[in-house]
Amino acid sequence: MFITIDGGDGCGKTTQQHRLCDWLQSLGREVVLCRDPGGTELGDKVRDIVLNGGVEICNVAEMLLFMASRTQLVDEVIRPSIEAGKDVISDRFLISNIVYQGYAGGMSIDAIEFIGNIATFGIMPDVGIILDVPYDVSVKRIRNRAKDRMECKGEEYHKQVRNGFLEYAKKNPFYVVIDAVVPFEEVELEIRKTIRKFLV
Repeated sequence: MFITIDGGDGCGKTTQQHRLCDWLQSLGREVVLCRDPGGTELGDKVRDIVLNGGVEICNVAEMLLFMASRTQLVDEVIRPSIEAGKDVISDRFLISNIVYQGYAGGMSIDAIEFIGNIATFGIMPDVGIILDVPYDVSVKRIRNRAKDRMECKGEEYHKQVRNGFLEYAKKNPFYVVIDAVVPFEEVELEIRKTIRKFLV
């Protein structure tokens, strides 16, 4: 099974990714964790350039760099793991490009989806979890950590990011939106309830 966890900054993706991994492993399943961008030698270098490189990157170049990292991740990690019968849980995937560079950045959604289909070799999640938090909650949760380039883009941009996740999820039935304002234990239970429907 291929599961992705997405959402705005401070939504708890990484925590829930690891909690979900622990639960699936307790059921006797083999689980591989990865993050997008990153997860490979190339991907980690791209991640550092895009998030912390201190260079100007236009919206299209930003999207293409993320896509390059994702292609390597699918080729090296995601596809081989799925073919070996393992579950894969990715911290972010294609929907993040669609939302950050598309809905919030003004790029054509169709263009991003077209390039994304090439970059992922057509592999899409069996279920995509979107952890939803309002902007004011996000700001409070990340206020004490160093901000990367994407996190510094401002209030209006990040409000558009949130709306983008919600809008795109309405159009794509394999995305499930979960309220991530509640305590993380409640979020964890909602994720488990969602994933149970897909267990085979």
